[in-house]
Amino acid sequence: MASDNTKTNLNGQKTVSQNGEPAVKRPRESVHQESLLDNQKEPRNKVTVVLGAQWGDEGKGKVVDLLAMDADIVCRCQGGNNAGHTVVVDSVEYDFHLLPSGVLNKKAVSFIGNGVVIHLPGLFEEAKKNLQKGKGLQGWEDRLKISDRAHIVFNFHQAVDGIQEQQRQQQEGTNLGTTKKGIGPAYSSKAARNGLRVCDLVADFKVFEDKFRVLAEHFLAMYPNLNIDIDSELEQLKEYAAKLRPLVTDGVYFMHTALTGPSKKILVEGANAALLDIDFGTYPFVTSSNCTVGGVCTGLGVPPSYVGRVYGVVKAYTTRVGVGAFPTEQDNEIGALLQSRGREFGVTTGRRRRCGWLDLILVRYAHMVNGFSAIALTKLDILDTLPEIKVGVAYKSDGQPLPSFPANMDVLTRVTVEYKTLEGWCCSTEAARSFEDLPKQAQDYIQFIEDFLQVPVKWVGVGKSRESMIKLF
Repeated sequence: MASDNTKTNLNGQKTVSQNGEPAVKRPRESVHQESLLDNQKEPRNKVTVVLGAQWGDEGKGKVVDLLAMDADIVCRCQGGNNAGHTVVVDSVEYDFHLLPSGVLNKKAVSFIGNGVVIHLPGLFEEAKKNLQKGKGLQGWEDRLKISDRAHIVFNFHQAVDGIQEQQRQQQEGTNLGTTKKGIGPAYSSKAARNGLRVCDLVADFKVFEDKFRVLAEHFLAMYPNLNIDIDSELEQLKEYAAKLRPLVTDGVYFMHTALTGPSKKILVEGANAALLDIDFGTYPFVTSSNCTVGGVCTGLGVPPSYVGRVYGVVKAYTTRVGVGAFPTEQDNEIGALLQSRGREFGVTTGRRRRCGWLDLILVRYAHMVNGFSAIALTKLDILDTLPEIKVGVAYKSDGQPLPSFPANMDVLTRVTVEYKTLEGWCCSTEAARSFEDLPKQAQDYIQFIEDFLQVPVKWVGVGKSRESMIKLF
């Protein structure tokens, strides 16, 4: 005979135990719950995010530099020194790869988050080169913080990157077009859980050394021709550990304190761009990190409720470095003109960028993933000499309209693009400092982009300097 599982709870209710679990659970104290909910106020400080909306090289550095002027904290959340941002201040051109562009603001703290992979020789060499260019970077060590959870890119990661590209070329007849900065192999180590982090380097060096040797041997076993001078690199890393130690902080605690403390303006500088995202980009011709808005949360330890405005940076035309599908590419005199006028060479590699018309299907897809609050439209002046300008507004595959941006790269390679042709303005916009200063046709171009995306354009860039970024609202 079954035993009587009926019990009486503290509220006098009868409960029947099933498989050891009460069928009716005791109600939680509603007054206490409401009290906790009342205390969950709207976050005081939210992060403002700047992200690339195409394949990178949109001019994010310029937008970040503009916003960083009155920021308290400027953060990098993903990528490594495969990114390249150029900022012009007082006629001095600074190139950044690992350092946040906001490091030029001497009143702001620059923070490299846990989602970034750091090549230490590259970091210190970058600082040294920019110091030689002008006074903007003076005292950078005093205003830079680095997350203790960030992973390290070693020299052998970079060597492996080159070998892998060589192997792809030999086996498949094409490569991914990586920067060979070791980013992919470093993120692979992170995912394989044999990577080493900043916190390992600045702790007991003997323990770090043992782990480093194991990791180096792991790569030597996979790539017998790999040339690794383990002892020499360890000696170099020991020197970097001493330089690095004063800069290292608990990144989660740092961000939490900044978000929940006194009022602060916190800016996040995305590297790479939406169509290079490891999940949402034109895979496999992508980078190895999440360069969409989700990477802000995972790369800094920021709760989603603390993400505020998200600005997408869109070049007035489209460029891409390396290989991969590019539906609106103009491999003709138009592409050559855009490449020449726009000085389209990669900051990191110096490679010539492929150029084509603005692809709004692609930008709309980036907006779907990121939820842009507004757009910064850059390099409008590059279109100044064109009598007519085309904009990609729809894709077709095998004669049928595509309802969305395709995941399959074979499909994307074969699409035909439907264009909207707009009238050019055939005059210089470089002196414009307000929307009203722009020619009517340029205003129409901006309006068309807004109407298609249903996202407002907040800034328009018509030159290289800070002053050339026209604020529309």
